[in-house]
Amino acid sequence: MQSALLRAVRLGRFGCAPFVVAIVMGALAGAALGAAPYVISQKDREFKPAEISIKRGEVLRFINDDGELLHHAYLSSDTFSFDSGDQQPGSKFDVTFSVPGDFTVLCGIHPKMKLAVHVAK
Repeated sequence: MQSALLRAVRLGRFGCAPFVVAIVMGALAGAALGAAPYVISQKDREFKPAEISIKRGEVLRFINDDGELLHHAYLSSDTFSFDSGDQQPGSKFDVTFSVPGDFTVLCGIHPKMKLAVHVAK
């Protein structure tokens, strides 16, 4: 598709400025890269936000923003699980939720930390 668009521009079929072509090509390239991950902050011994709804295949990025505290995000269910291991302050951990369902992410160090994740099909 991109090559057909470029051929049409080269042949003068669109009569548009080069910057418009750059915008269109950038949009096509951006769509191919996928969406950015949703950021989950671990701060003040809480997941922020405390609840999130995403689609199957989308990514959550867990960031330890909690000064000098360690965190350890994990999920264990019959259909899906992950374990970040101990996260140092400033560290990031990405998780792709590959199955639909309702999940609760916990912190292995701070038992009151809970994140509700709703994954749609």
